[in-house]
Order: sequence, then C-alpha cells, then structure tokens
Amino acid sequence: MSAIVDPILRESYAVYREKAREYLTSHQLADFRRCPLLYRKKRLGLVEDEDRPAFLVGRALHTLVLEGRDAFEQQYAVGGPINPKTGELYGSSTKAFTEWAAQQGKPVLTVQQHDLVQRMAEGVRGHGLARDLLSEGTPEGVVRAEYCQMPCQIRMDWFDPHRGIIDLKTCDDLDWFEADTRRYGYVYQVAFYQVVLAQMIALLMPVHFIAIEKKEPYRCGVWKVHEDVLAQARRENEAAIERLRRCMATDTWPSGYEECRVFDYV
Repeated sequence: MSAIVDPILRESYAVYREKAREYLTSHQLADFRRCPLLYRKKRLGLVEDEDRPAFLVGRALHTLVLEGRDAFEQQYAVGGPINPKTGELYGSSTKAFTEWAAQQGKPVLTVQQHDLVQRMAEGVRGHGLARDLLSEGTPEGVVRAEYCQMPCQIRMDWFDPHRGIIDLKTCDDLDWFEADTRRYGYVYQVAFYQVVLAQMIALLMPVHFIAIEKKEPYRCGVWKVHEDVLAQARRENEAAIERLRRCMATDTWPSGYEECRVFDYV
C-alpha cells in the first residue's frame, strides 16, 4: 500500500504551475499535439493561457468537491462590496467591484458563480457512484517522473490506491460528454496521468471520469475509461513526445500547416 501512496505529493497549484517550467504536463503535450509552434510560444511566454470565467468556476468546483468547504473558503472569496445607495452588490464589471476583488488576495466568485458551484457540488454528492469513488483517497495529488526520456509531472484530481485515478469534469450537457472527451482530448490527458504514475508504482491504474452539468438539472455521470482506449492514447502521446524531442533537438517548431492540403469532401 505504502509503495503506491509514497510518490504522491501535496503542493499548491501555484507551486505546481511554477514547476511546469521544468516538467512536461498533459496540457503542454496537448498544445504540442495541436501545434508545435503554439507550444513553443507558450513556453517562451509569448502566448498566455486564456483564463475565462468558466475556468474559475471549474477550479472552485474542484476545490469544494475534492478538498472540502474549509479549503474552499480559504482559497476563494465570494460576493462583493455593497452599493450604499441601493443596498445591493456592485456588479462584477464595476470599478468598485474590481477594486474590492483586488484587495481580497485570492480569486473572487460572484454570488451567481458561487451558487452555480454549490449546485454542481450537490449534483456530484447526490450521485451514489460518484460519491463512492470520492469517499477515500488523495485530492490534487502530484507525481513527477521521467517518461519517454522527458521529465514529466501530473496533478490528479483524485487518487484512490484501490480504484485508481478519478478525473472530475464539467460539461454543458451530459448527453454530449463523450463527444467532449474527444473534442478536448480528455483521454490523452488521463492516459498521461496513468502512465506517469505507473513510472513510480509499476502499475497501470484504472481511470474514471466524473462529469457534472453546469445547468439544471445538474446531472452527474460516471465513466470508466476502457484500457484499450487508454493504450491507444498512450501510443499517440508517446509519438507526440518523440516529435517534441526532435523539435527541441533541431529548434524547429512547425505550425502543422506548412504544406498544401486537399479539400476533398462537401
């Protein structure tokens, strides 16, 4: 048992992001698969990762569901300043709100965003299988290991030494979650988690997705990722890492659209 748990580190997201300067992450590999030039520009700091309000909500949900209410209240502020003339909160686009938010020293959720996070968390907790998968384990566990001759790091949403890796996702419509996994490359992400962890524990652990809707009725679903699917994603990840190493060796970073393509369908 201890051989499985020992390699898992607990550290802040800020520390993990700083370490990404030295270690390959699943998101960096996804950027490279899409466009080596994009990967290179992000590494050089020429392109910043977009941070939309939906991302803030997703991170807050992860904290509340996986780490609990105390951690959520420590890491996020909720609400805003009151307009003395109306007795109502200032809008999130006002100067008063912006100044108040800057003083909090941590990310701020509007009342509406907080309500959404609460309802989504209730949706996860109300799903028996999801609740069971998250009943024992380690949240936000970090592992670092060499994989394909590259230093790599992962930050798993949840790890249970018996049931494996659990990845929590949000979605607009649960009926289309399986399409979302293909569109956003979720399987490549968890396959990377699985194999980097395996470098330390010499075992490929099972992988599950928990998905929760961002709207009524806040449906929640659980998927176990088939090992054949993970194996295919691992092969494609490994091929991408090999291409990355060649790009690094030659300092050549193509966009992927250098040659003429044939448009052959209507």
